[in-house]
Amino acid sequence: MSTATSSAPGTVTTWKLDPAHSHAEFKVKHMMISNVKGSFSGLSGVLNLDESDYTHSTVEASIPVGTLKTGDDQRDGHLKSADFFDAEKFPTITFKSANIDSTGGADYQVTGDLTLHGVTKSVTFSVEDVSEPSKDPWGNQRIGLSASTKLNRKDFGLTWNSALEGGGFLVGEEVAISLEVQFIKS
Repeated sequence: MSTATSSAPGTVTTWKLDPAHSHAEFKVKHMMISNVKGSFSGLSGVLNLDESDYTHSTVEASIPVGTLKTGDDQRDGHLKSADFFDAEKFPTITFKSANIDSTGGADYQVTGDLTLHGVTKSVTFSVEDVSEPSKDPWGNQRIGLSASTKLNRKDFGLTWNSALEGGGFLVGEEVAISLEVQFIKS
């Protein structure tokens, strides 16, 4: 990781993503009038945390596409099909950080490679409210954070759509992604 500072990395510790206390959500315009939301569970990942300078840290995460839920089984099946995510052919969404920049306080910009539907693109997440490490009731050290980004689904080959009789399209192109994540120190 390179940043504007040239200081050597400090103590680096390894933190595992806690899937029981982490989730990923998305929302996209439906029929140009409202948003449809969905979520994924079963997230996994590793944070290699430079405890003296978080900008020297790295993070990798993956999301199993098959866990997608929108509250409608028929829509979930369509989203997992070859028309959209093609979960059978592309079973995971992955992210690997390349750069972390501080934006002040406990907030960061994390840029890295997002691989979705077999396409890899550079994406920047706004990471807010990175907590100080704290001890849970079982003696584990934890860190929590919130992250978000927006992307154009067509950039990742998710191009299926249907024209509406009155103009426009059934599914919007811009997708908002939000993450709530906890990591446990290994």
